[in-house]
Amino acid sequence: MKEVNKNQIFLAACISLIVTSMTFAIRAGILNQLGVDFEISNKELGWINSMAFLGFPLAMILGGLLYNTVGAKKLMIVAFICHMLGLLLTIFAGGFWTLIISTFFIGFANGSVEAACNPMIAEMYTNNRTAMLNKFHVWFPGGLVIGALVTKFLTDAGMGWQTLIATMLIPTLIYGYLIFTQKFPESKNMESNTSNNIKALASPLFIFMALCMTLTAVSEFIPQQWIETILGSSGASPMLVLALVTGIMALGRFFAGPIVHKLNPAGVLWMSAIITSVAIYLMSIVDGSMIYVAAALFALGVCYFWPTMIGFVSEYLPKTGALGMSLVGGAGMFATSMWNPVIGSWLDEEKNNALASGLSGVLAEIAAGKAVLGIVVFFPLALVVLFGILFFMRNKIEKNRIGHGEDAIA
Repeated sequence: MKEVNKNQIFLAACISLIVTSMTFAIRAGILNQLGVDFEISNKELGWINSMAFLGFPLAMILGGLLYNTVGAKKLMIVAFICHMLGLLLTIFAGGFWTLIISTFFIGFANGSVEAACNPMIAEMYTNNRTAMLNKFHVWFPGGLVIGALVTKFLTDAGMGWQTLIATMLIPTLIYGYLIFTQKFPESKNMESNTSNNIKALASPLFIFMALCMTLTAVSEFIPQQWIETILGSSGASPMLVLALVTGIMALGRFFAGPIVHKLNPAGVLWMSAIITSVAIYLMSIVDGSMIYVAAALFALGVCYFWPTMIGFVSEYLPKTGALGMSLVGGAGMFATSMWNPVIGSWLDEEKNNALASGLSGVLAEIAAGKAVLGIVVFFPLALVVLFGILFFMRNKIEKNRIGHGEDAIA
């Protein structure tokens, strides 16, 4: 019988995450062009974009519930099929409704990748789960860089948006080949009874971590939308900005092992919250070359949030199993989708204030972005307090996990 090849399966997981990340980078880059080509309003484009955020948490919830029954391989096959459908439907789109459906498929595929790969990696690397989850998540910023480079190169070469979308079929077919030809590991190192998983969700520690995940996701994803605009005003190339931020995030995640070992996951999360708070505050007040320092600090601060949160749940809440890991990730993405329109309304209000004060054009947008970042900084500041509590209670949580097999914060 064919043996499990961990390296090949981990490679398939990483390539599937590259596709996930490229869909964010490339589809975001062509959104305005889709609006022009299909005569779609900004409101309709907003609905199209929201389908990715709807499909992602829905797939994570369903995938988490079904993981014990169907296993990682079948969830990865679902991801592959949905990626292929989503990409092909986008290439041959005829208008608004085709784009709505194709974007939902892509979002569902992206969520299926997370639902399958996070518990699968935790299962394969049970002795260093958080470090390996960080190495896996290297390829989210890595995929953003690849997507941005592909977009710039092909756009400069005069290629249309259909060609940009088609490039993603190549890594999709590669990870599809790998998952169809590899034997996947059986679940032996995690709680695989779904009823027990659901019961374990009532743990105060899990509820605490799910709440924290909503704050970490907003702290990471919302400011990223404004870093390029603020830095671009100082004459920086958007590509250089993207390379700076995503490069630091990728390197940080790749070398996460020693840091996690030194500080433990709770310490890493506390450190990340402190650095992120300082970085977002700096972005809201500084100008010139100091903005580069703020952007670099921001990348260093947020790079550990997502994979370490999932790793923490896997290590300290093992009874929640694959379901717990998926629901925590889904909570982060759902919170981001909910906060987006709220923060958008703040931006509109601050832009009106900037215009009223005499600013115009890009300067008004930058002033609005900085003002909103001054409000957003309270998200990571809240995490400084929450993760500080978690860090100082880590010994009690560890003893509880080892001594009693229970997962509670108190």
